[in-house]
Amino acid sequence: MLTPQVGAAQGFPGTSGEVLIKSSLVAETDQPAAGASSTLAVFMEPQSGWHGYWKQPGSIGLAPQFDWQLPDGVSVGDAAYPVPHTLMTGDLMNHVFEHPYALLLPVEIDASVAPGTSLPISVVFNYLACRADACVPEQSTLAITLTAGDGHITDERKARFDKWRQAQPRPLGSSASFMTTDDSHLRVSIPLPASVALNNPHLFVATDSIVDPASEQIFSREGDTLMVETNLSKSWPAGSPPEGFEALLSLGTGTGIGLAFVGHSDSTPVASSAAGVQRSSTLLLTAFFGALLGGVLLNIMPCVFPILSLKVLSLARLSGGEREARREALAYTAGVVVVCLILGAAIIALRAAGIHVGWAFQLQDPRVIVVLALLTAAIGFNLAGLFELGSINAGGKLASQDGVAGAFWTGVLAAFVATPCSGPFMATALGAALVLPTFAALTVFAGLGLGIALPFLLLGFVPMLRRRLPRPGPWLASFRHIMAIPMFLTALALAWVLGRQLNNNGMIASLALIMLLAIGLWFTGLRQRNAKRLSWLPAVLAAGLALTGSILVPGSFAQQDEESNALTHIAEKRSLDFDAGRLAELRQQEHAIFVYFSADWCVTCKINEQRAIDIPSTQQAFEQADVITMKGDWTNGDPAITAFLEQHGRSGVPLYLWYGPGDTEAEILSQILAPNVLPALASKSG
Repeated sequence: MLTPQVGAAQGFPGTSGEVLIKSSLVAETDQPAAGASSTLAVFMEPQSGWHGYWKQPGSIGLAPQFDWQLPDGVSVGDAAYPVPHTLMTGDLMNHVFEHPYALLLPVEIDASVAPGTSLPISVVFNYLACRADACVPEQSTLAITLTAGDGHITDERKARFDKWRQAQPRPLGSSASFMTTDDSHLRVSIPLPASVALNNPHLFVATDSIVDPASEQIFSREGDTLMVETNLSKSWPAGSPPEGFEALLSLGTGTGIGLAFVGHSDSTPVASSAAGVQRSSTLLLTAFFGALLGGVLLNIMPCVFPILSLKVLSLARLSGGEREARREALAYTAGVVVVCLILGAAIIALRAAGIHVGWAFQLQDPRVIVVLALLTAAIGFNLAGLFELGSINAGGKLASQDGVAGAFWTGVLAAFVATPCSGPFMATALGAALVLPTFAALTVFAGLGLGIALPFLLLGFVPMLRRRLPRPGPWLASFRHIMAIPMFLTALALAWVLGRQLNNNGMIASLALIMLLAIGLWFTGLRQRNAKRLSWLPAVLAAGLALTGSILVPGSFAQQDEESNALTHIAEKRSLDFDAGRLAELRQQEHAIFVYFSADWCVTCKINEQRAIDIPSTQQAFEQADVITMKGDWTNGDPAITAFLEQHGRSGVPLYLWYGPGDTEAEILSQILAPNVLPALASKSG
């Protein structure tokens, strides 16, 4: 076995000549096979307090430089770097390595190289060693002699290189995009599931002169998209957005994701030039009409329809006055638009302050959900005839009252609870709103509110549509009682959300608050029918206790995942963790086998799992056909999975393989799985 040779490192003239970062050249195999690739590593060991630099050193520093001397038939590619760390010195940001690290370099041996040929490889390696008070350029001449052979890798070398590969960033399985929001800011959008934990993340831009390394990076999340905003480099020419760049996202958990940003239609720069203004206007109009259409569609969703029906009832009861109908329609529209603008402004302000929030953020707070559940339940009880809100004078009548005020508060309530339904219709529009300038973004949010209000607005301003509403009569009382059902269903849906946010005891306690409110409203209704004084008192007391409970309950019943973990454990028992040896054994037994590779940070992987893999039809088909499932989790990297992916021509996830009984080769499935693909394959194997 050949030992890696370490050349003498030379320090900066005038220093003691001590090597501050020791370097050595190591080969994964001493006998690389002709016509194949292998890997070299330059292993770096900084002394305590000293550091080396990433390929883009940051505000100051020097990237390592290689000068190779290679025999015929041998070529060495660019170095692959591990995930660096940030080091702030004054106002300067450096991208550094403060602990031992390895730079991995691919080596190609030409097929014409005869076995047994000696392959002497050497490199003059220049790099910079720094600490807080000094920087020293160092140079090493590193050499190693390999022999063309069979590519055998010893267990010791394999373990060592696997460890170094573990520190490398993972390729992103989905495309990322970017845009310049003005002449000085860059905003990038990275598809990353919301479930992926972040701990002081940082975006390392490898391409020089794109961003200012020392500028603040503002991270925010919009569903399964991670947004990063930072300053463009001052040396970047104004009005000339970059065409593309290379970057690395450090999740702050020891894991990094490699990114390549290329300018395309999804990342059209919003510049201050005439062309930029035109593109910005196009983006604004597209986002506005997308939000408008999404708002219209929201009216048929269970979030909004029950509340909208309240005002349709009020229109049916109107005596036909045009002025009254228009006033209610405008008041309802004002309530919706005002709330959408307030929510949009709150999101923009919080994100500018560096707080990570997304659309529907107000419904992420269990206390808000409890209050909404109480309100929708109270409206339902009122519609059912349990009590009459008209006798409660304190605080106004809000959404259940008639007239302009009732229309306004109905719009407020409709907009407030509509936001969680908006995702399927308007993710693109709202995503665009969050990268537009503030005024333009608020215009998009106003478009959403106008879309929600549009049906009621048309009823108020188009008499022909209003005349098609049924005439007032006894049927209204029955219809009013029927409309209590969707309100109760809305309250039930909110209770389900609470069940996801809190544990079972928390959800039961929240339902108890609704029962407490119902009892108070019931007693109020009895006192109303008996014409007793202070008939509203039981309802006020019950409402006070329930609202107090809405503050205390969520904090007392934190989410516990025992039930969720149990369900996950049951699901995992149906599948095996990836193991190449075990896979080979199962193939000999002529089983149908579905093998797939995923990662928590891969959006495409998670979508496929939700819509094609972890669905009842697929699982039932697998059970009937006795299909074995094997999953490889590449979230934190795994050398065995990496090697398996490379064997199938992939550098990242997802990868889906189907082995039919007796098949000699796997069928490689599409990276986008249709829901019926796996059941169909299972039925053929059965």
